[in-house]
Amino acid sequence: MDKLKCPSFFNWRRKEKVTASSENFHVGENDENQDRGNWSKKSDYLLSMVGYAVGLGNVWRFPYLTYTNGGGAFLIPYAIMLALAGLPLFFLECSLGQFASLGPVSIWRILPLFQGVGITMVLISIFVTIYYNVIIAYSLYYMFASFQSELPWKNCSYWADANCSRSPIVTHCNVSIKLGEIIQMNKTWVDTNNFTCVNGSEVYQPGQLPSEQYWNKVALQRSSGMDETGVIVWYLALCLLLAWLIVGAALFKGIKSSGKVVYFTAIFPYVVLLILLIRGATLEGASKGISYYIGAQSNFTKLREAEVWKDAATQIFYSLSVAWGGLVALSSYNKFNNNCFSDAIVVCLTNCLTSVFAGFAIFSILGHMAHISGKEVSQVVKSETITTTIQDLFPKVMKKMRVPITLGCCLVLFLLGLVCVTQAGIYWVHLIDHFCAGWGILIAAILEIVGIVWIYGGNRFIEDIEMMIGAKRWIFWLWWRTCWFVITPILLIAILVWSLVKFHRPDYAKIPYPDWAVALGWCMIIFCIIWIPIMATVKIIQAKGNIFQRIVSCCRPASNWGPYLERHRGERYKDMADPKTETDHEIPTVSGSSKPE
Repeated sequence: MDKLKCPSFFNWRRKEKVTASSENFHVGENDENQDRGNWSKKSDYLLSMVGYAVGLGNVWRFPYLTYTNGGGAFLIPYAIMLALAGLPLFFLECSLGQFASLGPVSIWRILPLFQGVGITMVLISIFVTIYYNVIIAYSLYYMFASFQSELPWKNCSYWADANCSRSPIVTHCNVSIKLGEIIQMNKTWVDTNNFTCVNGSEVYQPGQLPSEQYWNKVALQRSSGMDETGVIVWYLALCLLLAWLIVGAALFKGIKSSGKVVYFTAIFPYVVLLILLIRGATLEGASKGISYYIGAQSNFTKLREAEVWKDAATQIFYSLSVAWGGLVALSSYNKFNNNCFSDAIVVCLTNCLTSVFAGFAIFSILGHMAHISGKEVSQVVKSETITTTIQDLFPKVMKKMRVPITLGCCLVLFLLGLVCVTQAGIYWVHLIDHFCAGWGILIAAILEIVGIVWIYGGNRFIEDIEMMIGAKRWIFWLWWRTCWFVITPILLIAILVWSLVKFHRPDYAKIPYPDWAVALGWCMIIFCIIWIPIMATVKIIQAKGNIFQRIVSCCRPASNWGPYLERHRGERYKDMADPKTETDHEIPTVSGSSKPE
């Protein structure tokens, strides 16, 4: 199997849905924030967060990365990254969005110089959403294809070649040419010339499973490489259109409607995972796959490779959805005094336990595949933040035109995704994932924590959090201060530099990418991050004073930074400007916190 060998229908993820959610047409009478609206119930928010964090990344990406990075050995860097990077950043983003009730771009009123970081997050989300829904389309295709009395990939059929087999294939054997003369011949020659193999002389080679050939030859109609684009695979294009229609239908009324959809989308994957685990555990050879997964056959030498640690960090960001902007968007609809700390702990633990649980289900099936194909487990597989941003930038337009704007976003992203359902589509999917879901997220995460903790001030940010959840003893903040100030930023910077130094050209199914494709990958990531220096330059130009004064001004919160509602501002933000207006970069009057820490 290749990287996306056998996707299953339950790989439904709310990343492209909840990151696009924003306020409802009609703000509820009981909503605390009558301008933007709030979640109807706490359970809507928690399930949305679980649905946002838990899904395709746990079921597809985590087992795949575990497999390619040494099996159970990968759990070591994964757990380290969760504790030292994932959880601290998750709590930071949830607190940030809830405090100001703003989306991922407008939230950078906290530090105008870094507003480009929010744009970078949105752009990366757009790129990933494009290919993410392509994977949903694969799942839909397999669901429709399975509505037959016999699964079409169960046995080798008209689309298969000579290498297709559910068991090892005889490639050579000894034959008796003359009396007493025995030589080894190719099996094809033996069959063509009506000879018979000498018993026990057969040489076996693992064949390609029917599911593998069906994936490449039928589902994808995969070409020989990115240089051969081929035609659009029409049934995948229809499945992609259906996926976007489902997303649009779930989102066009905002959080009031998507909050209800999540009761199904967040819970259903667990039902299917349990079914898969029970079924996988009963298959012959399942124990072989589980043994590889939990460490008995792990390759611990992989821990010396920079790519493994980069994959662990980006997988934490991928599955927890940290540094994508979606956590800020979802949390911005919370009531001000919601306990975002307990929410962060619950969602993070649920997400990571789901990843581990999914690994057992997937590796039990891989063990069975290894058993029937005669291979080792390590050889079986080859390898919308968006409308919330529009809402914050153009609130009056979104109130009047939510449906056309939401559906328009879905249409544009569908059209952009068509290149991913051509015969070379799987190469595009892998290319976007390799570049945009890796370094781009690391860069955004580093600048986010550096900007908020080192420039805005970690202690000031803690005071902001305590305005929401109440004052805590110093011991409570000891771990978070240690991670936010030192461990997390240094760890992420080290991984970013190490992975860039150790960069190697991407390939798919051992087919190397051409030079133009690699250059295009770098252009995509540059396009995402170039807005950071561009927006910083724009903000400095717009500020007043000499160059030093302008930079200092842009490193202070805007005068409209703070809690969205006046009754939550207290003494610290009593002179805050109206958050619904655009202002200059003057720092608001904040009692006891007049300087960045």
